[in-house]
Amino acid sequence: MRNRPFWLSPARLAALYVVIFAVSVGAIVGSMYVLTQRVLLRESDNVINAELEGLKDDYRLGGLQRLIDSLDLRADSWGRTGAVYLLVDRQMKRVAGNIGQWPVSPHSRPSWVQFRLPAQDTDETVDHLVRASITRVDSAHLLLVGTDVSENMRFFASFRAAMYWGVGLAVLLAALVGYVYVTRVAARVHSVADACQSIMAGNLSRRLEVSTSNDEFDALAVIVNRMLDRLQHQATTLRTTFDSTAHDLRAPLHRVRMRIEQALREPDSAPSAHAALVSTLTEIDRIQGTLTVLLEIARAEAGVENQNRETVELGALAQDVVELYLPEARARGLTLECITNGPTQVRGGRQLLAQLLANLLENALKFVPADGRVDVNVTGGKERTTLIVADSGPGIPGEERERVLRPFERLEQHSDVAGSGLGLSLVGAIVGLYGGKITLEDNAPGLRVICEFPSPVT
Repeated sequence: MRNRPFWLSPARLAALYVVIFAVSVGAIVGSMYVLTQRVLLRESDNVINAELEGLKDDYRLGGLQRLIDSLDLRADSWGRTGAVYLLVDRQMKRVAGNIGQWPVSPHSRPSWVQFRLPAQDTDETVDHLVRASITRVDSAHLLLVGTDVSENMRFFASFRAAMYWGVGLAVLLAALVGYVYVTRVAARVHSVADACQSIMAGNLSRRLEVSTSNDEFDALAVIVNRMLDRLQHQATTLRTTFDSTAHDLRAPLHRVRMRIEQALREPDSAPSAHAALVSTLTEIDRIQGTLTVLLEIARAEAGVENQNRETVELGALAQDVVELYLPEARARGLTLECITNGPTQVRGGRQLLAQLLANLLENALKFVPADGRVDVNVTGGKERTTLIVADSGPGIPGEERERVLRPFERLEQHSDVAGSGLGLSLVGAIVGLYGGKITLEDNAPGLRVICEFPSPVT
């Protein structure tokens, strides 16, 4: 998440707001542009219509000759006011006006036309855009009256450029504000995520950062910190009670064991009493082993060993542990192999990681029948180091795999096999302590236990 802050919901929300803002500003400015264009064009059309009505009045009062005289009086209007006049006969030849020829196709007779006329501007000739109205004077003559709208077009071009720049700058400003907002929110989210990761890794004294802005994040951080204070107090009380109970039980169990061993050394003990003492001693060993594993699980889940971390070459450690279990595997008629690939460094405690490997191998050797095999594979990568222990035993049904990771949970078909149901629980606690993930899969046949650890940051 740290490398992809703009997948956050605030980033998507800010992007949506920028798009809505851009569309809104564009619609407002575009509407102003269209309305202004229509007003100016309507004003030009009104001027043309007024001039055309005046010429029609001249024609009604004095006929064609008076119309021609009026057009001759306006002959220099193009240069002064930009007005255009042209009266043509049936053959489209000029009768009167200030332009030389009919400017549009003689076959099309629209009411309004636009065309360009050359005009001298300072030292160069420039085409000016003219808008004109065409009307029939009589059966033999057409009258064109128009005006230069080049200034209007230049105004529209300037308006359009200003509109584009305005919308662009407004969108840029909105995007900049959105970027600052998203960056600040992403920083706060990352701060909360880092604190939560540290707390989940066992640092129960870590708290969420509270800034001076008094915003919603600060209000949430205050409430969460209060909750963490209470949880830390309860966890400390529970751990202290658990540790005290376990230590208090160790002493009397040890004394009972010593007395049983002493009784076993008595030569006159009856065979039945001797057998009962041996059975009792076995049970006491089992109780002490269970207490030891429970303490290790509690310490791992509480993060007690979290401060004693070092960079461990998991592949080399796996090779050492496998060598310790090779004689037992051969005695059981099993094949035990270890394969490592690449740098397999893990940030953790060597003793707990060795305990993890030992528990996985003991489980595998316990349940795999003769002529079976157990494979240990350790693979390193840039982001994670993966430990896989696969066996050819009976395996665990898919619906039971999550349950067996809990303490004291055992499968019914394995109830006759010695054990406390704590081996995989301890493995899961150790993997969770070091920020990893444990997965149980089918090895077809057998069980595949996959432990993934994050690679150390270099």
